[in-house]
Amino acid sequence: MVRRVVTGHDENGKAIVVSDGPAPFEITNPQRPGYVSTDIWRTNATPAPIVATPEEPTLGPRRQMPAKNGTVMRVNRVMPETDDIRRMSPEQSKQLFAALGNEQASTFGKNGRHPLMHRTQTIDYVIILAGEIYCVLDDTEVLLKAGDMLVQCGTNHAWSNRSNAPCDILFVLIDGAFDADLASRLDGR
Repeated sequence: MVRRVVTGHDENGKAIVVSDGPAPFEITNPQRPGYVSTDIWRTNATPAPIVATPEEPTLGPRRQMPAKNGTVMRVNRVMPETDDIRRMSPEQSKQLFAALGNEQASTFGKNGRHPLMHRTQTIDYVIILAGEIYCVLDDTEVLLKAGDMLVQCGTNHAWSNRSNAPCDILFVLIDGAFDADLASRLDGR
């Protein structure tokens, strides 16, 4: 469980702690034993409205993507990659992304090097909290270790944990839109 502390304001405008405890929205997936994704917070506008006592924004059906003009903050625990993941078919990959609420993100059947290849129209701030993981791109990959940070700019990618320990990753996804010139080069990719 991820501890989440949320602040707000009392009736006099003083800063207070509104909630302190486990983040209420976690998902797992039987296709990825040990995988846990915990949504920490969501916004649905820019600028994000700041209210005295915010309502819980993470409940409801699982959505991988932020709302239009919104953000998602989540922590994922990625277990060491199994042979089942490596042998996954394009259809199984689509099913896995469908369980995350984003089937169309899967690109494995098109041109992906890894069964978990996907692309989203987001800017993602990624911080490796513990462990290590490879960010697999179209033709290259980069090993990221605890403390490393990556800015993902709508690229086709997958996460591959080739170690023998879990990897904990903090993601902040920011809604984006592909530039028209870039979008024309991505058609069918």
